[in-house]
This record gives sequence, structure tokens and C-alpha cells, in this order.
Amino acid sequence: MLRSELIHPKISEVLARAGHSSKVLIADGNYPAASAIGPRAELVSLNLAPGLVSVSQVLKVLLAAIPIEAVNTMGMPDDDPYRLPHDPPVWNEYRSILSNAGIAIELQPISRWEFYDAVDSRDHVLTIQTGDQSLWANLLLTVGVRKAGE
Repeated sequence: MLRSELIHPKISEVLARAGHSSKVLIADGNYPAASAIGPRAELVSLNLAPGLVSVSQVLKVLLAAIPIEAVNTMGMPDDDPYRLPHDPPVWNEYRSILSNAGIAIELQPISRWEFYDAVDSRDHVLTIQTGDQSLWANLLLTVGVRKAGE
């Protein structure tokens, strides 16, 4: 029996093999996870129902399990019909989760197509598909370095 919050066997296995600069995608319910995935990445589907499980819930658990050095969001194209005049509300939730975890990392939006390219890299090791219905909720985490004593 594990003591950590992360108890999913496949997610634990992939993260244990991941190293510095590995990419982990926490995908919202609209992301095409089956087709927009790295060549060596594993897909874990946690999309039980609309809204379950959320990207925020997965983020909280992963932050307790792995060091993070960067967090990319999928930027909103100017011509997108769902574009908001401000950051999506869920991004403020992510900022709060990072802050509460003591992680001083800013969200770094990258364009939609650059985001897909980043996911299609050899460094992408895991996609966790959620049922999150928030718009622009995708997060691409870059694994950091584990320091001595951690």
C-alpha cells in the first residue's frame, strides 16, 4: 500500500521512468489524446464523465510526486471563436495550485500548434486524459531535477 497521494499504477510507473526534461500532458476533455501524442508516450484515460476527473485535481497530485521546472498552457489563437479577452479562469486556478504547493513557476502559454508540436516530441512520456470541460485547460509539464535529499 502506497502512502503518497499518487496511487495509479500506470501513472506511477511512467513517472518513475521519466527523467529531467520529460513532458507530461494533462489533457482536458476536448484534447485529441488518441491522435495528438508523442511517439513513445503512454496514454492514461481518467475521463470518467464530463468534469471528472479535472486537470486541477491531477495537477495537485502530480506536484506532490515529481519536480516541475516548466508549465505550458495552450495559448488561444486570435481567430479562435472561443477566444477570451483575458486568461481563461482555469489558469488562475492553476496559478493558485502552484503557489499553494510552494512552486514559483509562471504559466507559459505557447501557441496551439507549438503546443501540439511539443507534445509530439520524443520527450513526451505521458498523457493523462481528463474529463475537464474548462476551455483551454490543457497543461504540459516539464519534469525538473530531483535534488539531493528529496
